[in-house]
Amino acid sequence: MAVQGEDHVWDWLGDGPYAGEADFSNALAAKETGAAARFYAIRAITPDGAAGPAVGYASLMRMDPGNGVIEVGNVLFSPALQRTAAATEAMFLMAQYVFDVLGYRRYEWKCNALNLPSRRAAERFGFQYEGVFRQHMVIKGRNRDTAWYAMLDSEWRARKRAFEAWLDPANFDAEGRQRSTLQAIAARADQNAGI
Repeated sequence: MAVQGEDHVWDWLGDGPYAGEADFSNALAAKETGAAARFYAIRAITPDGAAGPAVGYASLMRMDPGNGVIEVGNVLFSPALQRTAAATEAMFLMAQYVFDVLGYRRYEWKCNALNLPSRRAAERFGFQYEGVFRQHMVIKGRNRDTAWYAMLDSEWRARKRAFEAWLDPANFDAEGRQRSTLQAIAARADQNAGI
């Protein structure tokens, strides 16, 4: 994954940056076998439709099947993935898996309260802001206030329709620019669903 020399991608994560490729590979191997979170590689699709190189990862964590609660976390988007339709599609596919396959009732997104790009992303993807837990964690030797967001199963049907409409190729012009934002589509879906 092309993140070497891109130390800023680690600013808000609990790990990294790594001294070299071997250290990063060892960390990935530990993530692959760890029990606290289930990591998923986000891979680029080549022009012929085959799976390409990894361009990011995200995990499902803090799984509480008894209460139907799960969290997306440890999200790392390389510069090649940031601000792309593929990034939105990856988050859609994870939410779809959480609600439609696993049957969870609550999908959480938590981030450092100072991480404005993550907070904007959570809101863009349809997570609702629920507040800040002050001094919730210590990350890299610093106190972290954590902003909490969540999406509920009762909201998912409208969110799913919004994602599908936004990802539809008809929503993009010949240069790949979106015709309608995900937020605008979601607002229409919410209005139609009575949310």
